[in-house]
Order: sequence, then structure tokens, then C-alpha cells
Amino acid sequence: MPSFFSTIPAETERKAPGTGGKPPVDRRPTGGGGGGGDDDSKRPHREPRETLNRMRVFVFCALAGDMMFFVVLVVLFYARQAGMHMDPRTLRQIGDWHPVLLPPILFLNTAVLLLSSLTMERARQHIFREFDVLEEWLGLGYPALRRTLPWIAATLVLGAAFLSGQVLAWRQLTAQGFAFDRWATPASYFFYVITGLHAAHVIFGILALLFCLCALTFLKRVEARQIIVDSTAWFWHAMGFAWLVLFGVLVLGQ
Repeated sequence: MPSFFSTIPAETERKAPGTGGKPPVDRRPTGGGGGGGDDDSKRPHREPRETLNRMRVFVFCALAGDMMFFVVLVVLFYARQAGMHMDPRTLRQIGDWHPVLLPPILFLNTAVLLLSSLTMERARQHIFREFDVLEEWLGLGYPALRRTLPWIAATLVLGAAFLSGQVLAWRQLTAQGFAFDRWATPASYFFYVITGLHAAHVIFGILALLFCLCALTFLKRVEARQIIVDSTAWFWHAMGFAWLVLFGVLVLGQ
């Protein structure tokens, strides 16, 4: 009975001498109908670290373009201060930029946003904590997830508090007679534009935090959770840095 596994050398096809047959040919097994090891080895396999780095590059490029938008806004802010008009009585050029008194609640809002950046960074640190991640890889529970969720939720609450404070600041400025209408002064107009556009970015960040909470709840792979938390954290930090620059311009640039 033939054996499937044999140590006998590969069969060699031979012809009788003088018959003009082909030279000896080795008949060796080819592995039989597999997908081909060479094809599998050529397929790109991305490691989690490589995927994380690619996502960071994408987020940084997107944020760089977004930061350029705020830079243009600051340049327009300073350029508008040089605007002048002619006084019909004296026929002299006078400036039409009149600084506005910023609502004091903006200082509290700034502190709240900085605190939210700290809570977001704590969430990012917990999701990358090696000991907790190792336990999740070994199937011993979800320690990284349990430690990350409260900090994400705290960031979400603080972000909502910042937006509420901004709305209150707009109401206080309106009560001072600087409503956002056609009678608005250039300084008050730029205040509403700068704070309003930044608030729109913060709203997008809050939506990202909500998506992050859902993803942490339903995603099973720990590396997927790490990528989502890391991307959200970098965006949130960028919005905090942008607000510090814009707030400094509003306080000192007038």
C-alpha cells in the first residue's frame, strides 16, 4: 500500500539507453492547489503602530489646514483695525475701530476648556497604558476601557460647559449694546465671528467625543479604540490651543 509520507527520493523519469528519450526529470510535489505562499507574502500587512502613525499624519495635516484658517482670521482682525473713514465735518481721516469690553465670563470659559484638555489627555494616557492593554490582549478584562471612559465623559461635560459659557458671553455683549446685527461695530463684529467659528469647531469636537464613547463601547479590538481616542485627543488639544491664541488676540490685540 503506498504511503503518503515517504523518505524515498523524488521519482526520476528515465528512458532506456539509445531510445532518444528525454533526460532525467525530477517530479517534485508542488504543494497541491494552495493559494501560493509567494502571493500571501507579497500582501501588505499593517501593524497597529503603522496604522496609528498614518492616522496621526492625516489628523495633523487636517489640523494644519484648519489652523491656517484661524491665522487668516487673526490677520483680518488686525488689518481691520487700520480702517479709517472721513469725518464730513472736519474732513479728516479718523479711525472707526472702537474696542469692546470683553465679558468676564470668557476667562472662566478659558479655564474650563483648558481643564477639558487635561481630562482628554488623561483619557489618551489610560488607553495606551501598557499593563492594561496587555490584560485586554490576553482576554483578562477591559481595564483600559474602564479607566478611559470616565475621562472621555468628563471632557464631554466640560466641552458642553464651555459652549454654554460662550452663549452667555454673547448675551452679555448684546446687553451692552453690541448685538450682532447691521449696527454692530467692527470690533464687536469680529468678536462674534472669532468666537462663533471657534464654537463651531468645538461642536464638531463634541460630536467626535460622542462618537468616541460609542466606539469604545462597541469596538472589540483595543488598537481600534486607541486610534479613535488618540485622534480625538489631538483634535481637542488643537481647539484648546486655537482658543488660547484667539482669546489672547481679543484681550491684547484691541
